[in-house]
Amino acid sequence: TTPGAMAYQQKLAEKLTVLNERGRGVLIRMKHIKTVCSDPQLKPSFLTEKAMEPAVKYINKKFPNIDLRGNIQNLSGVQKQKSEILVALTSYYYSFIDVMEFRVRQLRSWHFYLLKFVGTVNFDFTKSYLDLIVTYTSVIMMLSRIDDRKVLTAMYNCAHEMSNGNSDPSYPRLGQMILEYDHPWKKLTEEFGPHTKSVTGAVLSLHMVYPRRNLGAEQWRSAQLLSLLSVPADMLSPACCETMPCEYLPMEVMERWIILGFLLCHSSLNTNQASQDLWKMALRSGLYITLIRDETINIHKVTEDYFDTLKGYSKRIADIKECREHVIVNCGAIHKEKRQFLRNAIKELCKILEDEPGLLGPKALYVCMALAFSRDEVLWLVRHSENVPKTKTPEDYIDSQLAELLFYTEKLKTLMCRHSRVLQRYHLQYLAQFDALALNDTIQNMNVCPEEESVLMTSFVSTLSALTVKQVENGEEFDFRALRLDWLRLQAYTSMAKAPLCLKDYPDLAKIMNMTEFHTKMMDDIDGVLRETSDLSILCFYPRVFEKMFSQGCEDVLMQRYLIAFPLVCSHFNQCTHQMCPEEMDAIEKRSLRFCVTFLEEIAKQTCSIVLEICAEQCNLDDQLLPKHCAHTISTARNKKQKKQVPKKGEVQREKPGTESMRKDRAVVTNMDKLHLTLTELCSSLNYCNHFTVWDHVIIPPEYLLSQLEINLAKVIVRMANYNKATHEITRPSDLLAGIKAYTSSLYTLSRYLSVDVTRLVKSVLLQQTQPLDSQGDQTITTLYTSWYLEGLLRQASSALIIHCPTMHCFVNQPNENETRFKAEEYSDVSGENLLLPFTISWSNNEQTLHTECRKLVIDNMDVLVQIRSNFDKPEAMTNLQSRLPASENVLKRMTIIGVILSFRAMIQAALGDVLAVHLFTGSFMCAVCSSAPCDIVKIEGLTTSVVRISHFHCNFLSLTGHHNNIHCLATAINQLSAAMFTAQNKNIEQHLKEFLFVASSTLLQLGQNVERTDSKNRDSIYLLLHMIVEESPFLSQDMLEKCFPYALLRNAYRDVYKSSIITLG
Repeated sequence: TTPGAMAYQQKLAEKLTVLNERGRGVLIRMKHIKTVCSDPQLKPSFLTEKAMEPAVKYINKKFPNIDLRGNIQNLSGVQKQKSEILVALTSYYYSFIDVMEFRVRQLRSWHFYLLKFVGTVNFDFTKSYLDLIVTYTSVIMMLSRIDDRKVLTAMYNCAHEMSNGNSDPSYPRLGQMILEYDHPWKKLTEEFGPHTKSVTGAVLSLHMVYPRRNLGAEQWRSAQLLSLLSVPADMLSPACCETMPCEYLPMEVMERWIILGFLLCHSSLNTNQASQDLWKMALRSGLYITLIRDETINIHKVTEDYFDTLKGYSKRIADIKECREHVIVNCGAIHKEKRQFLRNAIKELCKILEDEPGLLGPKALYVCMALAFSRDEVLWLVRHSENVPKTKTPEDYIDSQLAELLFYTEKLKTLMCRHSRVLQRYHLQYLAQFDALALNDTIQNMNVCPEEESVLMTSFVSTLSALTVKQVENGEEFDFRALRLDWLRLQAYTSMAKAPLCLKDYPDLAKIMNMTEFHTKMMDDIDGVLRETSDLSILCFYPRVFEKMFSQGCEDVLMQRYLIAFPLVCSHFNQCTHQMCPEEMDAIEKRSLRFCVTFLEEIAKQTCSIVLEICAEQCNLDDQLLPKHCAHTISTARNKKQKKQVPKKGEVQREKPGTESMRKDRAVVTNMDKLHLTLTELCSSLNYCNHFTVWDHVIIPPEYLLSQLEINLAKVIVRMANYNKATHEITRPSDLLAGIKAYTSSLYTLSRYLSVDVTRLVKSVLLQQTQPLDSQGDQTITTLYTSWYLEGLLRQASSALIIHCPTMHCFVNQPNENETRFKAEEYSDVSGENLLLPFTISWSNNEQTLHTECRKLVIDNMDVLVQIRSNFDKPEAMTNLQSRLPASENVLKRMTIIGVILSFRAMIQAALGDVLAVHLFTGSFMCAVCSSAPCDIVKIEGLTTSVVRISHFHCNFLSLTGHHNNIHCLATAINQLSAAMFTAQNKNIEQHLKEFLFVASSTLLQLGQNVERTDSKNRDSIYLLLHMIVEESPFLSQDMLEKCFPYALLRNAYRDVYKSSIITLG
């Protein structure tokens, strides 16, 4: 078979593609098993149970030859739980089988082929080959790092043999493989012995690429790397080169190829100077390289330890030590300078492309390079931050400005995705009008072109020539994966030794096809290119480093506008999973969301703190303008023309409101300036994007700020109430209302910085304050003011220390020898009641209790009350029956308290009506408040007669502002309770109130016939109380009253009360 035919038959391109994908899945499974077995809470319980200790020790000692019959006592625990062991360890066992099969299928069969690798020519083929070598090495290294690999394998086999009577067929080979890799490097170098020439050639093909990529910041700066403005005339020229795929190849990938390649095939290090130079350059790049995720190897230590076991490598060991010292002394500063350069370069690139997105077409390669370079520096810092070497400059491994680099990296990605149609339109024309023509000319000039290769290249030209701009305009989906796979096949066919067509002899063909491949990716796989150039999913596995980077950014005010980059990076974490390891996806998803939510909450907390601090400062300024502070200003104005008094020593001159805004020098920065600057930076971060996706979860950053504001604003409002339960002190409702208005006005300025619905926020917070507890389970001002009004104002009103004044629509203090703690009128004025609307519902519960007690008294005296109702027109019988009512004073007191509470609620309802009239809110809230009247059922006969009887015995003096014992509130209590109870009993309210009016009138007229002064001294006040009941009732009228009670008595009562009030006031 000819070499060309062998290449066609063996399908090397397909093998490389499949094996690389399979190897990555196996590697992730090994990492998952190591992670599980390293965690005592996750590892299989059989490995930690006391009863299984003999079996574990025996297996580790005798592995892989386990004698079940001769040592059954040691394996009794396995015998008892064999079914559970089989179920639990199946996935582990077959994962090790996957490693064995991957080992068999990989490079062992490749020593039959002599391959030529030139990274700048057959790039994809060389990359796939080297990736496979590194993946295989990493799989074996991960296998050797699983401490429980022997126990997991042998214990499963023991359980299998106990259950089925025979050992698993794969166990002997698997056990032997695990034993061989106890010392992995020795075995690996033996395996790669036949491949030394291929591996060394492939690695050495990087000698043109790696040194050029591994430059310092000074060389980048002098070359004006990534700058679109360095040569303005070339701004529209397409960015291209002979090695386009190599320009954004990850540095760590190349370093893995070099370090591991020369570690596996090290013979050329002593014979080839080019190999030495490339190897030493890689050793000087850092201390660690990554195997998978957070699994790293210390390249100097591993290489030195292995070379110590070989003869003739003393000079290489000296080189290793020299390189290690160079890294420790210089690498931190070198990479710090690189990050500083990239921050400025990428920022400039973003600004230009954001302003002129059309440049994304010709400069797409620059974008990929910028993303790749930034990703390389971030990953280097992450690897080395976790294991900072002992150095004199540890600050080189700390970067408080990393947030800026991450932010502009994310911004470049966003620009690429947002303007994907621009990229497609440009590169489609490039492919159809340049690449296809150049490729066709190159094919025509080829001297030798076998049939298979000719078919492939002809298909390239025909596919590219058929492209039209209308396909982009029509939104057609492109798929060039087949073309790229054919190009990989062509590389495989032309890389065989003695192949009829050697790709190395036609560099122009390789250049055009590598460029074409990049252009096709810009058409159909922009997301894939972005993943390849900017994937930072490794941060998911370095939580301490990731959180530390975020906290460092939070501490730097200039970095706060870039903090949103950290939550955005969490959207990368789904890229690190693999279908071969679905078990870990839930854990990684939860970790990703936890990081994202934690970062956003921290940003929101900082923003919320600044917002509320600004609001508090503004509230203090508004407080200075309240009327209560104007006395000093008025006094100063009145005495302005008088001789200026010398201020007393130590007396502080009070500044006028507004003085804080006057400044002679704008360079003077006030605290408010600093707060607004910080707020601008933080809001810029939260406002960067409306939403983004993390594992199919849509994240809306501004909502986290609203959530924090909702929680903290509620706490601020409660703190502003200043409620002291011990001393029963609380802020005046009007002052609290002024404070809330000041906070609300300041909050509305937040919409200048951020797209948030402040109205929704304020409504949510204030509506929660209408409930006893808010959404966090904390007390609200409803609870505090309810407690204060019940325990403070209304309790004193029930003791007649405070009276309800209908004329002034508030409560006032009674003259008292003891000093009162507060002025009742300041806590019950109508403007303050606008704030207290929600509290009425809570107070209704207290009415219910008092009403129930009254009901109990009526039921206890039901027989007497029924007789009173039947004999109300018989004075002698009434006198005897009245003396049999022992609890009349108690009923009166409780009914008065109910009246006081209902009067207070009526004041609040009136204020509510005013508010609703202004804001046009109707219906639901009014109904909620008004429906809070008690509806317990009480016999109407008993209540009516009892109230009239009590009024006969207990009346106080009435002034024009109200009774001094609040007895005038009895009218409100009678009207509202009777209406509620008649409604509950389905009775005719008007009919029964007429009956009440007849009974009350008859009793009062009998009272007028009593000549004894002690019984009738408050008779006029009682007449007026009856008149108040009729006036306030919607069911009674003056005409009804005149039918049973002469109006002349009311007129005379008003005159007498007025005269007595003048005497009293005088």
